[in-house]
Amino acid sequence: MPPGIAARPRDDRGYPVLAITPWTNGRPDFAVTSPSRILVCAVERRCSICGCGLGRGSVWRVLAADEAAAVLADPDGIENAAPTVEPPGHRSCMLYAAVVCPWLARPNARRRLDAEQPGLRIARGAARGRIGEIGGAVACFDAFEFTAEERVQFRYRGLREVWPHLYGEEHLPALRESCRTDADLPADTCPPWLGTDGAEARDRAQAYLN
Repeated sequence: MPPGIAARPRDDRGYPVLAITPWTNGRPDFAVTSPSRILVCAVERRCSICGCGLGRGSVWRVLAADEAAAVLADPDGIENAAPTVEPPGHRSCMLYAAVVCPWLARPNARRRLDAEQPGLRIARGAARGRIGEIGGAVACFDAFEFTAEERVQFRYRGLREVWPHLYGEEHLPALRESCRTDADLPADTCPPWLGTDGAEARDRAQAYLN
């Protein structure tokens, strides 16, 4: 586990809670992500997984199956692709997410709960990928841009690397090596407004919108 994730608050089972996961009445809601927290991470250039600073270098994100297949077929096409709601993070953190998150790690994964956010609704039982084909990828980019209208959306520029997978555990050796050697591992700590207090994150996001 990358050190920034190891330092995250945990749920009752001991699972680390991502920086962009909302908290309600002292409990995390893993079924959705928080637009306020995503905006704060984007403005402050923080990893959406651990909440620590991204620095000035390249960023990483996880690609779903269809997007990964499209990028591998036409690496230059992502420059003109539609914006995505997927925020960036450190290499180690994105590898960790691809390995352990059931929704990201397995192409036949289905949602256990309904999820709804402004402009987006995913029903319980929705499939993430397509069995027998590419399951997804972890990709590196030079830079990202974002807009905050109905929801926070990102565009990524300068594709550097694409690491495809069928199952997320294929990245486990790279995750171990990344945790041992990565220069992008955070030197700071996650700020309190990306901790367990939902109101603090919302207030900070509203201040940025104002």
